[in-house]
Amino acid sequence: MIDRYLVRYFLAVVDQGTFSRAARETNVAQPTLSVGIAKLESLLGETLFERSTRRISLTSAGARFLPHARRIESEFNQAAVSVRSEGTPEVFRLGILSTIPARLVGQAFGEVLSAHPEMRVEIVEGSEKELTNALARRRVDTALTIVGRGGERNVEERLYTEPYHVAMMADHPCASQSAVTVEDLAGSIMMVRRHCEALSETSRFFTEQGVRPFFSFRSSNDERVLAMVASGLGITVMPASYDAPGVALRPLEGFTLERSIGLIFRNEEGAKSLPEPIEAGFRSLVDLSPVRA
Repeated sequence: MIDRYLVRYFLAVVDQGTFSRAARETNVAQPTLSVGIAKLESLLGETLFERSTRRISLTSAGARFLPHARRIESEFNQAAVSVRSEGTPEVFRLGILSTIPARLVGQAFGEVLSAHPEMRVEIVEGSEKELTNALARRRVDTALTIVGRGGERNVEERLYTEPYHVAMMADHPCASQSAVTVEDLAGSIMMVRRHCEALSETSRFFTEQGVRPFFSFRSSNDERVLAMVASGLGITVMPASYDAPGVALRPLEGFTLERSIGLIFRNEEGAKSLPEPIEAGFRSLVDLSPVRA
């Protein structure tokens, strides 16, 4: 008989590509995982992996076993769901990048989830790196974060792409322009969003243009930064999807950096098993975002 933990070890190696990463995902020591894989191969009478120093690949026997392993794990998960106490809400753990506007997330999921009382969402906020680690450690089921960085560990689905704009008070002299130049901002006071994933690129852009602004405020709280901007205490650079009363966002000529926001999953199974209310929330998020899908 094949124990479930052996199937989970096998799938972890397939999804993560190395024994060390698979061990971290399954929260066991690497020797324990290696022994488990060897036991599974002994039970099946076949070698499942071609082992090399760089990346693990499936043998023909491993490739034949993979769809069965996926089905076994899926049926285990379905069985666990089916025996939950009636009336106990399903909890979905959603990682959210801290630089995605809270307004968008609230509007996208508020109405959808109110129509599905059987679904509970636990939101875990973090940086791009923190969310990737949380996903690997199974602390979240999926994460809404930056995608397209070229990583191989996760399955990705892009939702939309947005540029970075200059945020200024609505009465700023440049607010009437369709776009602003570095020269327009040369004498402006700026504020730093400490957690911005584009901070180094933004700083380099201004430095290369010969502009070294005075920084009046540094914060990791975007709502606080927006309030300061609306009060006329300075300007900042932030994703175009941000919006707030008294704030105008304008493109910065020559600054072409964009970010793609999407979902990351541990594996294909996770991507295919997204609950319908959660899918509806993400569709709503794309519709609400004032940027291109």
